[in-house]
Amino acid sequence: MAPAPIRKAVIPAAGLGTRFLPATKAVPKELLPIVDTPTIQYIVAEAVAAGVRDVIIVNAKGKETIVDHFDVAKELEAHLAKTGKTALRDEIRSIAKMANVVSIRQQEPLGLGHAVLCAKDLVGDEPFVVMLGDDIIDAAVPGAKQLAACWARHGLGTIALMEVPREETHLYGIAAGQPLDDRTLRIERLVEKPKRDPPSNLAVIGRYVLPPRIFEILERVEPGVGGELQLTDALAVLAREEGLLGYRFEGDRYDAGDRFGYLKANVAFALKRPDLRQPLLAWLREVVQ
Repeated sequence: MAPAPIRKAVIPAAGLGTRFLPATKAVPKELLPIVDTPTIQYIVAEAVAAGVRDVIIVNAKGKETIVDHFDVAKELEAHLAKTGKTALRDEIRSIAKMANVVSIRQQEPLGLGHAVLCAKDLVGDEPFVVMLGDDIIDAAVPGAKQLAACWARHGLGTIALMEVPREETHLYGIAAGQPLDDRTLRIERLVEKPKRDPPSNLAVIGRYVLPPRIFEILERVEPGVGGELQLTDALAVLAREEGLLGYRFEGDRYDAGDRFGYLKANVAFALKRPDLRQPLLAWLREVVQ
């Protein structure tokens, strides 16, 4: 029997965004724009492209505006229509129609694993995709859709992998295992931010297609690094008890949670815009001389 399709996404968004202070004092980092589109809108659009209908945002107190972004804005739409900006009105209206976006509160910052566990009742007994808002993937086939296709082929939890320089492996969860094909491997080892002797240079990136059994595992694993409930630890159990795949996705990944990565994403996405590409290139040539 074919695996159940991916219809739900969980997006942890309870972090304080301290790396972007003072901008994030009053504005959630998930709403900081890449050019003119909030980072989380890119994530939700990627989820929808993978077949997701229900998006569950794991929120914290004071970050309700994230969900507001995906709600209707009648006064704004009326103003845009009145001033003749109907194309922009239609664009704003389409945001509210992207998906069924709901939120649940993570009351304490107890780790990524805990954030995922907060969504247990809303996800129910079906597979789902976890998407971290700091990871922006620019690809012809959206990253989450690539992982969903791998899930459909094999029926096993699948996490996104990317090669990184050996000297940067201490910044990531690192996976190793036996290759099934050029892009897929069956994971045998998972190490969270190894300080020495990493098992490979394949870093875990913020996209995970997971079976509902991950919740039962999260409920029984002990807190790990930093005293937090680590998703990586639960994934290691899943790999051992049921099997877990890693998929080396195609596309470019930008770390929008890092200031330099965020700047690179803005430049890269601006260069893809016909209205911005030429003036931006001209300005870049001028300032780098």
